[in-house]
Amino acid sequence: MADPKAITSPKAFVPLENNPEVMTSLIHQLGLPPSLAFHDVYSLTDPSLLSFVPRPALALLLVFPITSTYEKFRQSEDSSRSEYSGSGSSEEIVWFKQTIRNACGLIGLLHAVCNGPARGMIAEGSSLERLLKQAIPLKPVERAELLYKSQALEAAHQGAAAKGDSAAPSANDAVDLHFVCFVKGEGGRLWELDGRRKGPLDRGHLGNDEGDDVLSEKGMELGVKAFLKREEEAGGGELRFSCVALGPSLD
Repeated sequence: MADPKAITSPKAFVPLENNPEVMTSLIHQLGLPPSLAFHDVYSLTDPSLLSFVPRPALALLLVFPITSTYEKFRQSEDSSRSEYSGSGSSEEIVWFKQTIRNACGLIGLLHAVCNGPARGMIAEGSSLERLLKQAIPLKPVERAELLYKSQALEAAHQGAAAKGDSAAPSANDAVDLHFVCFVKGEGGRLWELDGRRKGPLDRGHLGNDEGDDVLSEKGMELGVKAFLKREEEAGGGELRFSCVALGPSLD
């Protein structure tokens, strides 16, 4: 396989809107059942608003602005880490390296549905099942190339990107918003998954019970709240963010 780094004209996607209807439509098209859907998370602190989110929450997609504070933290944390090289059926978590511009929403969505209980719900023979089967034995660079060349994935993404409530930017626009995924792995650990990082980030043991999900108090303290607290304490200032959670459908 050719080295993706050798590609002189990087592929770019129209950014996905952080819209639960858009995300749900995309996962159903890829091969997840109607019993799973994405839902808006209107608050991380108000129990009454959190109660509207169907549980268990299998994954959480966080969208946030890329600030200088975040970039400094990312570079500092990654500086002591080696590049992830995991692959194979014994891999604790499936991680995808992002090489397609403006595809962080798609990468986040793939991280949400290719790990934890959602992975076991992917329909046999679906485009996602075939893609995942090909991806599992590959190292991260080869996995990235697989995504880069997948026509089925590109077509599904294009269809979803056109369904947002707001006018979509062009594929080559500079976009300052970024998606990361928090997901509970099979071993009960909470993972932060971001295709721009050097690999998956183990944020600690969450628990093995169904109630120990990504929106439980512990799940948020290890994951999304810790993420946002770093920005706040560092004086990042710009704390505009939004979240959608993957969980049981309301239909």
